Amino acid sequence: MDNRIIIKNLKDIDRAAKEFLERKHDKTVVALYGAMGAGKTTFTKAICKVLGVPDSVNSPTFTIINEYRTKENKPVFHFDFYRINKIEEAFDIGFEEFVDSGYLCLIEWPEKIEQILPDNCLKVQISVLDDESREVSF
Repeated sequence: MDNRIIIKNLKDIDRAAKEFLERKHDKTVVALYGAMGAGKTTFTKAICKVLGVPDSVNSPTFTIINEYRTKENKPVFHFDFYRINKIEEAFDIGFEEFVDSGYLCLIEWPEKIEQILPDNCLKVQISVLDDESREVSF
């Protein structure tokens, strides 16, 4: 991982999300790794805010996927695989069609579906640092 962005606090997260979007280039499938409470959903909310999503962004823990629309009316797909027990559950929701769509896919708990992540997936690690700031590495 050669890219790092430090998020000093919540006031700094929109800047970090904007920088991340600029630096991720053409990658549309983004796997967000991190411990419980590291900030995966909070970072996803900031990314959606920067993209102009007017809707409330929440983790799709029980629905597995939420779809949002940017200010340009482009879809953003937000996945949370924390509660799945079998890889078949990802196939059941049409995961492959979403990641092949060319639209932004933000995936929480990608460890659960690691074997079906596309080769061009951008793997992002969110870590809590000693001072409670966050490091986003990719």
